[in-house]
Amino acid sequence: MVGLYLAPPEHALVLCVDEKTQIQALDRSAPVLPMMPGMPERRTHDDVRGGVTTLFAALNTATGEVIGQIHRRHRAVEFKKFLVRIDKEVPAGLDVHLICDNATTHKTPAIQRWLIAHPRFHVHFTPTSSSWLNQAERWFGLLTDKQIRRGAHKNVQALEKDIRTWIKTWNQDPKPFIWTKTTHEIPERLAGYLNRTPNSGH
Repeated sequence: MVGLYLAPPEHALVLCVDEKTQIQALDRSAPVLPMMPGMPERRTHDDVRGGVTTLFAALNTATGEVIGQIHRRHRAVEFKKFLVRIDKEVPAGLDVHLICDNATTHKTPAIQRWLIAHPRFHVHFTPTSSSWLNQAERWFGLLTDKQIRRGAHKNVQALEKDIRTWIKTWNQDPKPFIWTKTTHEIPERLAGYLNRTPNSGH
């Protein structure tokens, strides 16, 4: 898996694909009080909920650019629509390598048929409990920290607008994530961690 990041195939694009589900539109029950000299930012402990949405994202591992699509539901139907979007945005002469988790929405018969009909797509599933191998998860962390958690959204429409704006801003100056370990160091570090962790099964 890491080999796709460190030595991607020629004439191909490697995309980390994932879904951030159940993103809640939360509004504060009172306005956030900004940080002032000697006083931290203050906000209420309770929120007013305005619905949920799902973001499908594909992170280009070489450039950091993100293809995003928002849906109100998270099913194979929506995932297939996102695959169609990726197919339209990636130049026709390139193969597409997708790094995905093992969610059932990625493996339905309808998705399998679509992939067979689009042979330039190659899917690589991350092992169970190894979401850290999918760089889209790290990008979701940035989205949450910098946009969603600090925002106030009265409804889903406002939340979705801010997410689209954030993706557009990100893509104006995208930054790829860089692996700092080699393909040999990562398994060694993981094995050492498992040996120190009780009940890890190793």
